[in-house]
Amino acid sequence: MIVSIIYGESCQGTLNYVFGKEGMRILGYGNMCSQDISQKFFGSVLHFQGQRNATKNRYAHISLNLPHGEHLDDKTFHKVSKEYLEKMGYGEQPYVIVRHNDTKHEHVHIVTTNVNETGKVLSIFNSYRRSIAARQYLEKKFGLSPAPSTKQERNLPLYRLPELQSGLDETQGAKFYLQDVLNGILQKHKVRSFQELAKLVEPYHIEIRQTKSESGRVGVAYGLNNQKGYQTRFINGSIVHRGLSGPKLQKVFDAESKTKLLPMHRKRLLKQIETTFGLFKTIRPHDLAKVLKEYQNVDIKLDEKGDTIYGYTIYDKSGYVFRERELSHNIRMVERPDIFGNRDEQTEIDSDSKQYKLEVQKLIKEAFQASYLKPPKQNRLLSESILTKNLDNILPYITQTKNHIFLEHYLPKNQKELLYKVLEKEFPSVKERLYKQETKKEKETLEGKFQLIGKVLGNGIFNVGKENGSVRLLFQSLGVKYHNNLLSFTNSNKHKIPVNLGELPFPKAMENYVSTGFIRQNHLMLEMLTSQQSDSGLKMMDLSVFLPMIFPKLYQAMAPSYRQQYENVALGSYLKHAEWMHAPFEKSAKDYIGFFNAKGFYFVKGNEGLAFKSIYTDNRTSFALPERTSLYLNSIPNLSMTLKEQESLINALVKDGRNDLKNLWAGYLMERGLYGKVSYMLREENIYPNLHPEMVHHHMDSGLRKSIKQVMERKAGHEQNRLLSKGVYVISSLLGSRGKGQEEVYNGFKDELTDYSKFKGKGFSL
Repeated sequence: MIVSIIYGESCQGTLNYVFGKEGMRILGYGNMCSQDISQKFFGSVLHFQGQRNATKNRYAHISLNLPHGEHLDDKTFHKVSKEYLEKMGYGEQPYVIVRHNDTKHEHVHIVTTNVNETGKVLSIFNSYRRSIAARQYLEKKFGLSPAPSTKQERNLPLYRLPELQSGLDETQGAKFYLQDVLNGILQKHKVRSFQELAKLVEPYHIEIRQTKSESGRVGVAYGLNNQKGYQTRFINGSIVHRGLSGPKLQKVFDAESKTKLLPMHRKRLLKQIETTFGLFKTIRPHDLAKVLKEYQNVDIKLDEKGDTIYGYTIYDKSGYVFRERELSHNIRMVERPDIFGNRDEQTEIDSDSKQYKLEVQKLIKEAFQASYLKPPKQNRLLSESILTKNLDNILPYITQTKNHIFLEHYLPKNQKELLYKVLEKEFPSVKERLYKQETKKEKETLEGKFQLIGKVLGNGIFNVGKENGSVRLLFQSLGVKYHNNLLSFTNSNKHKIPVNLGELPFPKAMENYVSTGFIRQNHLMLEMLTSQQSDSGLKMMDLSVFLPMIFPKLYQAMAPSYRQQYENVALGSYLKHAEWMHAPFEKSAKDYIGFFNAKGFYFVKGNEGLAFKSIYTDNRTSFALPERTSLYLNSIPNLSMTLKEQESLINALVKDGRNDLKNLWAGYLMERGLYGKVSYMLREENIYPNLHPEMVHHHMDSGLRKSIKQVMERKAGHEQNRLLSKGVYVISSLLGSRGKGQEEVYNGFKDELTDYSKFKGKGFSL
């Protein structure tokens, strides 16, 4: 199903189109006094409610489009439409749902207003993202064919070309077809001129004509011409949509043309293309698109007229579209006869080129790194690992890479067997150079850790010291150890720094093995705390919120003032990450709050606006929400009541003992798709993941159910299976609780895994 949303200042033209289409059927009105009202009466109500606010986005025109061959009866289509409106926040607004049958695909039009009865404007913040989530939810619920999720993946609706008749009135199908296609193009690409826009819309049978008034005002008109007898008159841009008028588009083009990032994108693309040309001896013109995509991940399309190729157009990942001559004349095909001159020759890499040698060296370097990082992690530094490796050791890591496959594919047949000899030749020099680079880097890293430890102790961030050896907890959290007045990396004695601390006892219990990822995260956090910088200057990640779980003894000894500062940064970092993870599911502002509540986070109103808190941090710690997010949440009709309803949910988590970071961690792993680790936590620790039931449903269907089944099959013994069955019960209860006398809301494991009903009362439940 494809959804289109268009906002506008007026509704009369839209209503004329929706109600005026021949064969249209009104499926229902929403929030009106009766279903038997006239079209004129509904139009008056909608008009006057929308006029209660001066916003330019007073009205919304939404279309829900099924793909070819898919059918819904009127009752079901009305139900789908109504639920979509509720998810998007229009459930209490006046609306009409109208079904059209003028195209081969079934579709409905919905007209409503963004202004509520009090004159307040509904938030359209993240409406595109929320619409995707609502659509995906409805596709799954009603068994509809899914549509692509991103602007880049979505195919523009070519099949929505209006009826094949000439002289179509601009208030009819042509106008809305133009809106759909032009809006999609302008979202997908950063267009800089009318000429560029005309080229981009050409495949959709749209013609663009620029106009200029006597006063010099730039205008634009659009027409349809499929070259098969179907043609419309040209429609002024302002009639198609106010945002598609000449002056409005010119402002967009000027802004995209003047951005400071534009020269950077040009420079990057030029280097990528020149590097490609430097690698190849010959390229068949029709192979260029494939070569650039495989080698540089650059998308191009050849500009052809008949059998003649007169250039190529680059569709950059930044959204900009460039003709090759705009970057440099030297990358035009006609300027490079040495590469493109003979069209009969095969596309071949120049094995004598400097770029080929660099690519081989790159293969060796990346193989050293891959062999070091591959589990199980080696208990030594990368420089030490490099010394132990020969070419045969890393060859498996070379041959499985995309770059090696690419090089081998385009090498001349008689040169492929020589690739190993080139690797042999380059291996010693790459090994020596990489060893020196990594050794220098390791020394600098250890020195940096030593200096950071001094700052942390000097600032009193943690209450640790020589007494009882508690300072060793700080050492461990930064990946270093202390022995015989020397500081070195935890996994190596190669580099050492003298530190005169004398005899230093060990604490009663050190932490278990700590991953390098958490060590890096802790290092970043301590750098931020010691420098008193905001996290904007450092790359903080969502993992920072879990540091007290990984280093509990150290963070328990954290000074209160620094603890509050740390928690503020950690909350902000986690918020950004979670918003991104929730996006595929978030359909409304209420969903935004509900998904965080399920994880143990909640929102409060303060003197400076809305703030973000959690059950894992001090109650006095909060993170102030960005202004846009606050406006988004304030669009909830009764926000105070929604915030109050959080209390019972949050208290239930605390009462059940789920205010432990391990519960949040289990949910985090589930979101990352690490189902094996989640199954292990259920099996060994009965950890209850803090995650919204809708998300748990998704992950169960995506592999978690299968993972738990595999764990059960591997596990032997009645007691072990009993414990795992309790874990299965925990996951099932996440998907739906039941009271006395009620049916089980969800029992996905009962048939396919085990009948866990005999374990009732022995597991965990909400």
